[in-house]
Amino acid sequence: MDRRSFLRTSALGGAAAATTTLAAPVYAQGNRQLTLVTSVPDGFAVFDDAVQLAITYIADMTDGQLTFQKNAAGTLVGAFEVFDAVSAGQADVYHSAEYYFLNQHPAFAFMTSVPFGMTSQEMANWYYRRGGQELHDNLSSLFNLKPLMCGMTAMQPGGWFNIEINSAEDLQGLRFRMPGQGGQVLGRLGASVQNIPGGEIYQALSSRQIDGAEWIGPYADERMGFQEVTTNYYTAGFHEPGSALHMSFNLDIWESLTPQQQKICQVACEAAHAQNTALSLAENGAALARLQAAGVQVREFPDDVWDAFGRASAEVSAEGMSDPIYAEIANSYFASMAESAAWFEIGDGEYIRQRNRVNAG
Repeated sequence: MDRRSFLRTSALGGAAAATTTLAAPVYAQGNRQLTLVTSVPDGFAVFDDAVQLAITYIADMTDGQLTFQKNAAGTLVGAFEVFDAVSAGQADVYHSAEYYFLNQHPAFAFMTSVPFGMTSQEMANWYYRRGGQELHDNLSSLFNLKPLMCGMTAMQPGGWFNIEINSAEDLQGLRFRMPGQGGQVLGRLGASVQNIPGGEIYQALSSRQIDGAEWIGPYADERMGFQEVTTNYYTAGFHEPGSALHMSFNLDIWESLTPQQQKICQVACEAAHAQNTALSLAENGAALARLQAAGVQVREFPDDVWDAFGRASAEVSAEGMSDPIYAEIANSYFASMAESAAWFEIGDGEYIRQRNRVNAG
C-alpha cells in the first residue's frame, strides 16, 4: 500500500472523512479553480489579508487560468478542520497557522512559532535559506500535503487581560485563549488554556467565558475590538515572536499542477509573505497609539513572570525531543536561530543602540 492510500484509510483519513464532501476542482476552457478553506472569517486583518493577496497574485500571473474559491472558516469546514479536509482531498488548499495542528504532529509548532523562538526575519532566514522549507515539506508529505509559507504576523503581544499580572501566581486558574506551545506553557503555569478560533475570540472575551486572549498585534487586535472589552494590554509576549502562516496544498493537487503553475504559486506566496510582514510591522505602531488614546493601558510582564515563562517553555520544548522528526526540526530551527541572532546582536543590535543614543542627544 502506498503512502497516499495508507493515509486515506488510516485513522487520520477516517477523521477527515467525517467532514462534508466538498466540490471537486472546476475545469473549463483550460481554466482551473481550486477549493480553498481558511481558518478565519473573511476580512480578518493580517491573517486573511495574506491569503487574499496570494490568490490574487496567482490569478493575475496565470491570466486567470488558476483561481481559487475561498471559503472562510465555518462555511465549508470549521477553522481547525481545514488540515484534515485538505489532507483527505475533500478540499484542495488551506490557509492557516500550522500550530493549530499539533495533534497531527507536535513539530508543526515550529512552522508557525514557538515560545522564545524566532523573530520574523529569523524565521525567513531558516525557512528559505537553512532548510526549513524542506523539513516542512517532509513533515507535511506524511499527511499528503505541500506547504508554502504565506503570511507573517511578526511579534505578537502578550495579550488582553481582565486583570493585571503582577506575579506568576496570577496565572493560576486564569482562563486564557492561546494556541500552540505558548498555550502549553501557560497550562504548565496553572492557567486554564482555551484554543478558540479567531472568529470566536471577541464573543468569548466579552461574555467572560475567558479572562484574557492573545491574537496578532495592535493593528489586527484593534480591528477585532478587544479594547471595547478590556484595557489591560501586555504588548510584549513570550509565545510568538514571529508567527508564520501557510498555504498548504493537497499533494495530489500540487503534483497535478504544471511546473509553471507550481513556480507561480511559490513566488506568489513569497511575495504575499513579504507584503504581509510589512503590513504587520508598518501598521502596529499607529494602531497602538490609537488604542492608547482610547484608554488602553500598555503593560509589561514583571521579570519573574518572564522567568517563569522561560522555565516552562524549556520544559515544553524538551518534551518533544524523543520524537525523531520533532528533534530533527527543533535542532535545525534552534541552530539557525542562534546563527542569525549572533549576527543581529553585533550588527543590528549595536547599530540600533547607537542610533537611539545619538538621536536622543
